Amino acid sequence: MFKRLVVIGLVGAGAYWYWYKHDAPDFDPSKLDSYPASAPSNAAPMAALSDAEAAFRDHRSGVELTLEGQVDRMLADDASGSPHQRFIVRLPSGQTVLVAHNIELATRVPDLKVGSSIRVHGEYQWNDQGGLVHWTHPDPQRKHEAGWIDYEGHRYQ
Repeated sequence: MFKRLVVIGLVGAGAYWYWYKHDAPDFDPSKLDSYPASAPSNAAPMAALSDAEAAFRDHRSGVELTLEGQVDRMLADDASGSPHQRFIVRLPSGQTVLVAHNIELATRVPDLKVGSSIRVHGEYQWNDQGGLVHWTHPDPQRKHEAGWIDYEGHRYQ
């Protein structure tokens, strides 16, 4: 029993030395998420997930983000309630995201073409099909972050 306690104490002391003293005098474990991940110098770099890909993976909603991709499909406008221009954006990873752009509060994106590059900023809502981005326009009540769509050198909001 005594030997087991000694071993546990030594392991604990070693862990303390490694995490708090070993080559990291400014290491703060309470800020672990803010430290960059490190990899061996010979390791291939991992592809970074876009904000939309990370939000989809984590089933997050209500996240303000910017996504870039190509217009994959044009959909009919949603005319129920406030009218929305709808289209699908394919991210470089292959994931698709539905964009619902309120054309009552913002300018319609004209001449949107499949295959064109596009950049969208708005609020992401998770769903199992890749998610939805809306609030791609300013909030008339100024209580929500303003969104926008960049397409062919113009910003629509």
